[in-house]
Amino acid sequence: MGRLGLLQLDSVPVVIRTQYMPLFSRLGPYNADLLDRVAYRDDEWYETWSHEASLMPVENEPLFRWHKKRSREGATWSGLSELARREPQYIAEVLAQVRERPLAASDLTDPRPREGEWWGSRSLGSVALDWLFRIGEVGVRRKAGFAKEFDILERIVPAHVRAAPTPDEAEAHRVLLDRAGASLGVAAAPDLIDYHRLPKRDARPRIRELVESGRLVEADVEGWSRPAFLHADAVVPRSIDACTLLSPFDPVVWFRERGERLFDFRYRIEIYTPAAKRVHGYYVMPFLMGERIVGRADLKTDREAGVLRVLGAFAEDGCDLGEVADGMARALADLAAMVGVGRWDVSGRNGDLITHLRDMMPT
Repeated sequence: MGRLGLLQLDSVPVVIRTQYMPLFSRLGPYNADLLDRVAYRDDEWYETWSHEASLMPVENEPLFRWHKKRSREGATWSGLSELARREPQYIAEVLAQVRERPLAASDLTDPRPREGEWWGSRSLGSVALDWLFRIGEVGVRRKAGFAKEFDILERIVPAHVRAAPTPDEAEAHRVLLDRAGASLGVAAAPDLIDYHRLPKRDARPRIRELVESGRLVEADVEGWSRPAFLHADAVVPRSIDACTLLSPFDPVVWFRERGERLFDFRYRIEIYTPAAKRVHGYYVMPFLMGERIVGRADLKTDREAGVLRVLGAFAEDGCDLGEVADGMARALADLAAMVGVGRWDVSGRNGDLITHLRDMMPT
């Protein structure tokens, strides 16, 4: 986590909750309860809004106060700021209840079911809690089923962190860009800015300041048309022995433009694409082998049957099918162990690797 800096959250548990995947992809199968403990019981990490909803070390809280301030000023989803303008008394009532005890939206004494269209399909109480989360009045812990429970931030973020000075926005952006550079190693400006989803116009001058201070070094990357920046602490590994599947929300591929530049790998998640128009499948995971992304697999965990199902599997152009299939079979075995089903099988017909993988299925 110290190297990654953050884990993006997502609500789609097709294979496994996405926050567990980046650690698996780097470490192999591990006890996912360790993450739950440090994030939601020990409060060493906390949920905040950064690269979308994210987990990050709780010591980072001062670096995101600028974002909460902007949200208070209206720079957030229109439905949230509209609620704040229309219902200030109701929001105050909701906050008072959270101060009394941690709760879910359904636990509010007056959750107010939807009465119109401007805040979508959720209750007014749920939107009010999301607004309070965005402006930093409340935080989130997760219960069984990844259900949100809101608590005031003072009971999640330790006193010594809350007492830390608030950096001005420019300094916070410099620190976050520096950390993004350390996590990425070498990056173009859009990669650095996207890591914590900083405002583009404000962040670009901070990159120049990091170059002037020596934290970033201008570099050329073969095949890139964009200028690149090498972080001062970057170390080139002697070898890369990866053989793993990646979440769609892994930092290696979450910024699709960077994935194309680094790996010549064009990737689009197709969850919201009609089934008849999908190219590779519903929940497709890139397959990293060595220092190349050489394939992708459409996967689904069938917990009732106790199996990780391969619905589709594809090799990238120019890759040896047998070599890729052999590596992917090992990665599938690791992932099956991680999600707790113990085995994988081929349940679909899509892709040029399917026949090879079917021959390798565990008995």
